[in-house]
Amino acid sequence: MADSLNSVPTTGRLPVVVIGAGPIGLAAAAHLVERGLEPLVLETGPVAGSAVREWSHVRLFSTWGEVVDPAAEKLLAPTGWVRPDASVYPTGGDWAERYLQPLADALGGKVRYGATVTGVARAGRDRIVDSGRDEQPFTVHVQWADGREERITSRAVIDASGTWSTPSPVGANGLPALGEKTAAGRISYRVPDLNDPSVRARYAGRRTAVVGSGASAFTALAYLADLAKEEGNGTHAVWILRRGIGANTYGGGEADQLPARGALGLRAKAAVEAGHASAVTGFRTQAVDHDGDQLVLVAEDGRRLDPVDEVVVLTGFRPDLSFLSEIRLGLDERLQAPTALAPLIDPNVHSCGTVYPHGVNELSHPEQGVYLAGMKSYGRAPTFLAMTGYEQVRSIAAALAGDQEAAERVELTLPETGVCGGAGLFDEPENAGQSGGGCCAAPATLQIGIGAPATTSGGC
Repeated sequence: MADSLNSVPTTGRLPVVVIGAGPIGLAAAAHLVERGLEPLVLETGPVAGSAVREWSHVRLFSTWGEVVDPAAEKLLAPTGWVRPDASVYPTGGDWAERYLQPLADALGGKVRYGATVTGVARAGRDRIVDSGRDEQPFTVHVQWADGREERITSRAVIDASGTWSTPSPVGANGLPALGEKTAAGRISYRVPDLNDPSVRARYAGRRTAVVGSGASAFTALAYLADLAKEEGNGTHAVWILRRGIGANTYGGGEADQLPARGALGLRAKAAVEAGHASAVTGFRTQAVDHDGDQLVLVAEDGRRLDPVDEVVVLTGFRPDLSFLSEIRLGLDERLQAPTALAPLIDPNVHSCGTVYPHGVNELSHPEQGVYLAGMKSYGRAPTFLAMTGYEQVRSIAAALAGDQEAAERVELTLPETGVCGGAGLFDEPENAGQSGGGCCAAPATLQIGIGAPATTSGGC
């Protein structure tokens, strides 16, 4: 399959390249196999779910019953795989070890590791050329972990690479603040795993700025408050909000239909009220200055915060579209999501529980045969949920197999509250028995890396 441009095989015999061996990428492969199509999954990491493993300490709001794809389960069944208790809430580590890696192993040579996709194009056509474009297969440019380069020819491309690698910066205008890159050693874009002794030492006894207003920020505030109570010695969080504090700042609280989500907001509120965290409102960061070994955040209006030792930036994620520059994508100008999908997932209108299930029609682009799936398809919208991703790839696989009726049929019924996960303190024993799943206002199951350490006393 390498560098086969001079003799292009018949498109129908080529594999479908799937970018990313995470939950949605592997589910896509399972659905393609079920349809009699040949997938080739390219994973940049050394194992399945490499990104998921980087937040292995996070416990999902979703149960096992909500994060196992049906086609994947069929593929796993002959291997002797035993499905975990459907009512239990897995951590990211559980998900990767007990489901994603066994699924990748069942796919065997259809999954290749250490493969970084550096470009996707039509064979012999840059994005300008119209002539014969739709008849040409795709060429996927890959750089392997050992430095080798290869071009793989494919009939279609499903990009399920997610958004983990591109967190949003602290700058209020969406670009890095002045000095943000220089201060990179003191800035983190993930909620720290305070169960890790080295990470714990980084924040204990220090002032930490937490930038963000979603469930991830709640999680960071709650855990830093716990650290302050346990360690004392000046441990303090400064919560930086671009807007003011209103009735909905902390979520639904005790009135929230999802107790875990409500409890998360209440934990953050308690951290502020107890003095373990202080809130700074209406602060839009423009610059990061140095004051000796500490950092000073400067707002667009000129305000300067007192010096802090660390900054945790939790302002969302965005898709990396750089390697798709030669493909004709139709993307919404705000969300960077497929044009037809964007109105359905607009976070100004929808939470994860009100996003209508969708498929190939909403995910199609001007370039036929290329699809963004999973979290990548949502662009900058944080309302993604795993079950929706599984429905996406089921529909895409059906379309690629020529079964348009199945591709357009909706086969997913969501709970009224939706099923999300990702960020949260879903480790309290009193919450463990909730069988309805969970839905977070901001991060979701595959907005990975946004969450809090799971304690050993969790009720899952």
